[in-house]
Amino acid sequence: MTITWTTSGVVRRLPTQEAAALLDLTYEIATKELRPKVDVAEAAAYFPREIFTMLGELGLMSLPYGDKFGGGNQPYEVSLQVLEELSRAWMSIAVGVSVHNLACFPLANFGTETQQYEWLPSLLDGTLLGAYCLSEPESGSDAAALMTRASCDGDDYVVNGTKAWITHGGVADFYNLMVRTFDDGTKGISCLLVNADTPGLSAAAPEHKMGGNSSPTAQLRLVDARVSKSRRIAEEGKGFVVALAALDAGRLGIAACAVGLAQAALDAAVEYSGVRVQFGRPIRDLQGVSFMLADMATSIEASRALYLEAARRLDAGMSFSSLAAMAKLMATDSAMKVTTDAIQVFGGAGYTRDFPVERFFREAKVLQIVEGTNQVQRMVIGRSLGRGLGS
Repeated sequence: MTITWTTSGVVRRLPTQEAAALLDLTYEIATKELRPKVDVAEAAAYFPREIFTMLGELGLMSLPYGDKFGGGNQPYEVSLQVLEELSRAWMSIAVGVSVHNLACFPLANFGTETQQYEWLPSLLDGTLLGAYCLSEPESGSDAAALMTRASCDGDDYVVNGTKAWITHGGVADFYNLMVRTFDDGTKGISCLLVNADTPGLSAAAPEHKMGGNSSPTAQLRLVDARVSKSRRIAEEGKGFVVALAALDAGRLGIAACAVGLAQAALDAAVEYSGVRVQFGRPIRDLQGVSFMLADMATSIEASRALYLEAARRLDAGMSFSSLAAMAKLMATDSAMKVTTDAIQVFGGAGYTRDFPVERFFREAKVLQIVEGTNQVQRMVIGRSLGRGLGS
């Protein structure tokens, strides 16, 4: 059975009535809680923790995880469309939910049953907010070069190092931390689930960013931070495998956020072009503007179709890594182009902060960088070609 769900020009095919109800709920939240607050919050760089608490209480913080431990038990095909709708209203919130899901991924997919029973319910119900810590000041795209060190000391690891570009850095309750437990390239990396109040762990001041200001990004510093070995996720030395698997799913989250942001820019451009009159008629009727809007709409629909196809492969247990890279690449490049063109449709007005399209433009840029730059996505795709695109 397929359910058709439509709102504000977007038509979706959903697998169940439950999925349609989730999209109804998300649209209501976006309309009543997110859109009225986004402009003021972003201008003030205000982190709306209360929004994440509300989303957790409503079950929207952990949709792709099983209900055994409190997840939403929804396919990625559905959970990503919820993210898209959130991003259409407030990108920082959608990215925050995506990052929280990324932070839950290692425990949910690689943790022991004992670890899952102990920690997963509070992670999945949104009581605790998570962050994912892979990058370092000298280890970005070359993630395997990370140097944060976890040395064995009895039943603990003693962790020293610095993590960089951490979404929710300083406001998260837990961190999934990729550390080096021994020197053997990618085989020397392990994954630790670390509480934010661990002695020796601290966050630097948030970065001053051009967009996404309601989503704090900061460095984490670890100085002789003691972490129990019981909090290691997967075997020692398997952390890089965990990290890459999490990123495959996380890239689909960013793709969905990019599509939502681009859709918001198109919505604003279509509305404005219908009321802005030049040469005696709405500019939407002028061929130059009409063609621009047509190209924007086409790239959004193509990006949406690509991330949904990748999600359906993931839900079916098929290989999807290269398709996830394609979806992230196409959706974020598209968002950058669409938001740029939206400003052009607005003309000089679009360059002012009186309209939201200049904010959309600033927010779109970071999506080409997070969860692996788009140059890295091209590397992933290129390497997959000899193995088949699903690899």
